Amino acid sequence: MLLQRTKRPATDAIEHLVGMQAQVPNAPYIGLWSRLQKFTTDELAELVSGRRVVRLALMRSTIHLVSARDCLALRPVLQPVLTRAAKGWFGKKLAGIDTARVAAAGRKLVDKKAHTFSELGVALNKRFPSCDASALAQTVRALVPLVQMPPRGVWGSSGPAAHTSAEAFLNAPLGVDSSPDPLVLRYLAAFGPASVMDIQAWSGLTRMRDIVERMRPALVTFRDEYGKELFDLPDAPRPDPDVSSQPRFLPDFDNAILAHADRRRIVGDEDRKRLMINGSSVMSAFLIDGMVAGTWRIARDRGAVDLLIEPYHKLAKQDRTALAEEGNRLLAFVAPNVDEQDIRFIGSYA
Repeated sequence: MLLQRTKRPATDAIEHLVGMQAQVPNAPYIGLWSRLQKFTTDELAELVSGRRVVRLALMRSTIHLVSARDCLALRPVLQPVLTRAAKGWFGKKLAGIDTARVAAAGRKLVDKKAHTFSELGVALNKRFPSCDASALAQTVRALVPLVQMPPRGVWGSSGPAAHTSAEAFLNAPLGVDSSPDPLVLRYLAAFGPASVMDIQAWSGLTRMRDIVERMRPALVTFRDEYGKELFDLPDAPRPDPDVSSQPRFLPDFDNAILAHADRRRIVGDEDRKRLMINGSSVMSAFLIDGMVAGTWRIARDRGAVDLLIEPYHKLAKQDRTALAEEGNRLLAFVAPNVDEQDIRFIGSYA
């Protein structure tokens, strides 16, 4: 949905993308604004407040914004990812401890009253005094589907990242189907053509080769310029290679950048080093003709709002003009009631 903004409800877009990375609470608002016509902050804020979308750990054990029904359906499919991550991060600190008991105790606490991870760790430490408090809380995060309570994630509001279980928050049980097949099809619908390694990198699931091979008769295949086999849905849209793409502003950790193991389709190798801090954090980026061409950020000072754009390379005059026009629209979206707004190009290629 980055070639041309589409007219569809925010929930539909979120589900099409199979969730949106959301450890930065306002990131999905920018991601949806860049993809949808007439999208407003109120639309998503009302979905969050109304419990129609939720934020919880899913793909790659990272926080995603998903619809309520996807929360219940996807968590069982991705549970192996979270279980594996918890063992890798905290297994040694909880050696000899029955983590199922930890999870049960944690669920009881958060369903009685929403807890931050700090509060949850302290409370669990009273029952498991020999264990690291953080490891206890993070184990519950991995084994219990914890959703973040509003106003966390509501535009213009703030609040601690307090958690309760998805089942309690949505008053519904988790799904029972843990087959990854539907997830693979949905991923390809959003991000194909893609390789097996792309699917694994996006989801965090492992050993996907056999699953994709089983699904091969229902898919079409291609080879990329490096000879790698790519899979896609037969009726998926595949734009012409020469199609033009307007500038787009992407938020931190946007799906378009993180959806593949091979990210050369959207960011060059040298530019990726600048975009990804410490190899993991992904800065807010802008696209020129479908490729990452620099980063951006919003600066606020004494009632003024500036959009600071830092290109990675010298921009052609027409691209710079089009980017500034899109930047003015972004400022109008993030600060509609601020009269003093400006766009500033910074860095070596300003």
